[in-house]
Amino acid sequence: MKHFQTSILLTFLLSAFMAFAQNPPAPANAVKITGKLIEQESKQPLEFATVTVQTMDNVTVTGGLTDAKGEYVLQVAPGTYNIKYDFISFKSNLIPAKVITGDTNLGTFAMAGDATVLDAVEITAERSTVEIKLDKRVYTVGNDMMVKGGTVSDVLDNVPSLSVDAEGNVALRGNQSVTILIDGRPSNLAGSNVAEVLRLLPADSVDKVEVITNPSARYDAEGGGGIVNIILKKGKAGGFNGSVIANTGDPENHGISTNLNYRSENFNIFSNIGYSYRNNPGNSFTNSEYLDKETNETTSYTNERRTNDRLRKGFNASLGLEWFLDKTLTWTNSLSIRRNVGDNPSKTFYDNYDADRNFVNTRFRYSAEDSKESNLNYSTSLTKKFNEDGHELKIDASVSKNLDDENANISDEILNTTDFANNTYQRTSNDQDETRSLLQADYVLPIGEKSRFEAGYRGSFAKLETDSRAEDLIDGSFVNNTQYSNYLEYKENVNALYTQFGSKIGKFSYMGGLRWEDSNIDVNLLTTQDYNNKRYNNFFPSAFFGYEFSQSSNLSLSYSRRINRPRGRFLNPFSGLQSGINLFRGNPDINPSKTHAIDLGYLKKWDKVTLNTSAYVNITDDTFQFVRQQNGDTFNGVPVTLTTPINLAKEYRFGFEFNVNYNPFKWWRINSNFNFYRNETQGDYTFTYTDIDTGVVTNDFQDFNNTAYSWTTRVNSKITLPYKIDWQLNGQYEAPQNNAQGKRRAQAGLNTALSKDIFKDKATIALNVQDIFNSRKMKVETYIPNQVRSYSEMQWRVRQVTLSFTYRFNMNKNDRQKEQQRNQEGGEGEYMGG
Repeated sequence: MKHFQTSILLTFLLSAFMAFAQNPPAPANAVKITGKLIEQESKQPLEFATVTVQTMDNVTVTGGLTDAKGEYVLQVAPGTYNIKYDFISFKSNLIPAKVITGDTNLGTFAMAGDATVLDAVEITAERSTVEIKLDKRVYTVGNDMMVKGGTVSDVLDNVPSLSVDAEGNVALRGNQSVTILIDGRPSNLAGSNVAEVLRLLPADSVDKVEVITNPSARYDAEGGGGIVNIILKKGKAGGFNGSVIANTGDPENHGISTNLNYRSENFNIFSNIGYSYRNNPGNSFTNSEYLDKETNETTSYTNERRTNDRLRKGFNASLGLEWFLDKTLTWTNSLSIRRNVGDNPSKTFYDNYDADRNFVNTRFRYSAEDSKESNLNYSTSLTKKFNEDGHELKIDASVSKNLDDENANISDEILNTTDFANNTYQRTSNDQDETRSLLQADYVLPIGEKSRFEAGYRGSFAKLETDSRAEDLIDGSFVNNTQYSNYLEYKENVNALYTQFGSKIGKFSYMGGLRWEDSNIDVNLLTTQDYNNKRYNNFFPSAFFGYEFSQSSNLSLSYSRRINRPRGRFLNPFSGLQSGINLFRGNPDINPSKTHAIDLGYLKKWDKVTLNTSAYVNITDDTFQFVRQQNGDTFNGVPVTLTTPINLAKEYRFGFEFNVNYNPFKWWRINSNFNFYRNETQGDYTFTYTDIDTGVVTNDFQDFNNTAYSWTTRVNSKITLPYKIDWQLNGQYEAPQNNAQGKRRAQAGLNTALSKDIFKDKATIALNVQDIFNSRKMKVETYIPNQVRSYSEMQWRVRQVTLSFTYRFNMNKNDRQKEQQRNQEGGEGEYMGG
């Protein structure tokens, strides 16, 4: 365990230095010692390097850490001192007997890597770490064994502040109005089901996850609850290197992928190729009690039970080239391909009862669904650095094409009867064709040592065509069902300009910005000749303030205005027909919602504990609300219930969040997240529908005023056992929450994993179990007076056991250490600006 103990010791020494960096009060006759530390090979600044000032008999007088530019400022009384520089994996350096009589600048000092030290350092580049910046938190996923063999959806579900429900919807601090980006780009998420895209990408392709709770004007204004940016892996280590990952599991979860990289002085080639075969069996049920429209008394009961076998076979490949045209100019090009085919056979049983709970019959509905999805994306980026102080211009462009086709054959029959007159047979198709392009420019100009000016442009252009069809078998021929058929054309053109300025005055820092976006959106239902154009432009201001009490304690306050545009399934009026009586339907008339977001944060670091907490307020106009209603239709005598999004007048969300990292011992690390929030909605809505049988038009007024309290918590523990075996345990809990039409019940889950490095740390074998107790289920109660009372449970995926093996070649620990340092300098993922 020598290597492990050494790396942990170095980590704790760094923490101790950070606490030690709180300088004692300066003497009355103090003078300043300033300077800068850089890496000898890359010439990049060294952040968090330790500078120690000692007397000639080696008594420490003061010390501190370098900032993001590698610079330091210390105060001492005039005298003669030994000045020492230390940084993990670098040779220590000493300036002996330096005479200090007045303010002294020691200049720039280049530190060289220490190969001996590096050989004794654990593979830090593959650990899960967090980096807290002014406007975001960056989680380095690395070699997180909890998600080995999983998908990007599993990755997000293990990131603090984020949660993923049984349907794959991502929430940030309990708010699902969040924008998901991949490498800073929408990446074909406008029309596709976001949850499905995240479940198709393998977890091992992710390098970092950026969580931006209150984005500045530099970022896209989309996402009322914030932004989550998923940064994919790109090779950075020198020479030819890479890794191969293979996994298998139960239920069927097999895959193999490789990351290859070659880096020289003039260029860097990186690639990722993978294949996966996954079966995600799930189940759900809905027990409904139907009520009389006049008396609210029970008229009938229906218990719906469904099982699914979601089989996905996916191939993904990417190839990229970074070309270092000179020391200041870099041109990057990348091409990615993704293709997935799948089957989703579902079996649904409907047990029907009369008002007195007498059994009537059982219907069996079988849907044989298959899907094909392909994506092609090309992106290019040109970065010009005018100097080493951050003065740069970056121009990015990308274009992508996404095709997604789904087809299903559906049969619905009454069991144990010879009466076949009421049996129905249908077939459906849902074909999507999306094209998206992006053009962006970001300019950064440092002003002096403490100020920075930024400006930029972003143009996003998308077109989505969705051809949805449903056909009924009548007299031996399939006839179009106009109620569930439509051709949707969605066009979105958004042009944006932004500017912002930030500065630091002593311990106080601030940043203010303004973003302007012009949106031109067409939502056209071609089948019904219904054309809708929505043209609007908005200003989105933002402001950030920070105060450093010390190097281990700071306070921040931020404000921003956000927008949330409805897309994809929110707009498409076509409803899938896996169930004949519980349907989802988009609303093409839904409008964007706008949010005012305020966040007050506090960060405190101790020797073994780091606390990051915040209080936040979100005030949203025209908020989206998913509601259930009956549409006047029946299916074989059973009322049809629709779930659809609508705009409500107002939503007030207030909450507290706590993130704690605690290292009680060298062999034990704990991190936890707790989020408590209050959610108040104000508004009402009138549903208008026509009874299919009688033709009577009904206006159903519903009051959606509601106040709900809820909380979520997550605890993650990682212990190093003897023989260098790592054990990780992750527990999650979501408290119940009321809404205007019912209640979401509590949900809990527990995951665990074991991992061990083998072959002299060149390989890792890991075993993980997702949802140990098979308890991750969405449970919802619904009550609509004079219509329906129901209870439903939905489990997307049953308990999963996965065994994975990772082998790394030609990637020594020295290279991995340098790769981590480059990543911390923020080179990847800054694309999101604009």
